[in-house]
Amino acid sequence: MLSHLDPDELRDRARAAFVGMAVGDALGATVEFMTAPEIAAQYGVFKEIVGGGWLRLKAGQVTDDTEMALCIARAVAQQQGWSREEIAREFAAWLKSRPVDCGDTCRKGIRAFMLHGTLDAPYNHWDGGNGAVMRVLPAALLSLPDRELLKKYALEQARLTHHQQLSDAACLCIGSMLHLILQGASKVRLRKEADALVARHHQFGFVPYRRLATAYVADTLATVFHYFFKGRDFEECLVGTVNQGGDADTTGAICGMLAGSYYGHASIPKRWLKKLDRSLVAELEQHADRLVLASPAGRALTAFSSPN
Repeated sequence: MLSHLDPDELRDRARAAFVGMAVGDALGATVEFMTAPEIAAQYGVFKEIVGGGWLRLKAGQVTDDTEMALCIARAVAQQQGWSREEIAREFAAWLKSRPVDCGDTCRKGIRAFMLHGTLDAPYNHWDGGNGAVMRVLPAALLSLPDRELLKKYALEQARLTHHQQLSDAACLCIGSMLHLILQGASKVRLRKEADALVARHHQFGFVPYRRLATAYVADTLATVFHYFFKGRDFEECLVGTVNQGGDADTTGAICGMLAGSYYGHASIPKRWLKKLDRSLVAELEQHADRLVLASPAGRALTAFSSPN
């Protein structure tokens, strides 16, 4: 059933998803917590990776969005398979390294593992932040195209720190959209996936767009959906998203993974790629390759192409 997929195109889309996430993170971090009018007054249209912002970043530096996704990818590589215990250990090592930023809910969940070995955060109605969905990409790549496997991986990584209905729904929706994109789906088909989420949880509604881009996961995805479906290429999707301000590194990261995988690696502006650390880009692409190769889709394609 997967023989219609082109292995080279699949690898390109997976790499572009990971690199696009980092580009969106690095671009958006500069204007995080600013309002759209503040961004317009200071930059006009903000569209260059320049660093700075409230975190005083170097140009091209990424934040917890990319770093936590890398933790998951490294854990899979270390264990040669999925292990939420290893993911938790990677999160703990990352937190001990004093990262440039870490959300409160993520920090609370990681500390619970460090102190008590807790792998499932207790359900909390108020933990509706975007910290779980921002790092869902490795789970989507490793599970491609198995929806049940996606559900297992996406929710296990999420509930290390976030256990909340809307957070879960966001992880599953973005994961499903990534599966569809990696298999060549159109924006019309992707829009059906987003609309289905809104039908189940009205909080994610993005028509009309409310122009809220907070860390509340429903606001985050509404912003991502609005600009992803409105945009005509990778840059237009990303620039629109981050110029809304708010939690711009995370809206940028999520839009970046969707737009990157949809438009492909060649669509990512070279001027943005040049700002990222070369070793980071190399690691992102290496993990993308490994995750896809280890997925059901990757194994099926390898078997299909084998002369034996």
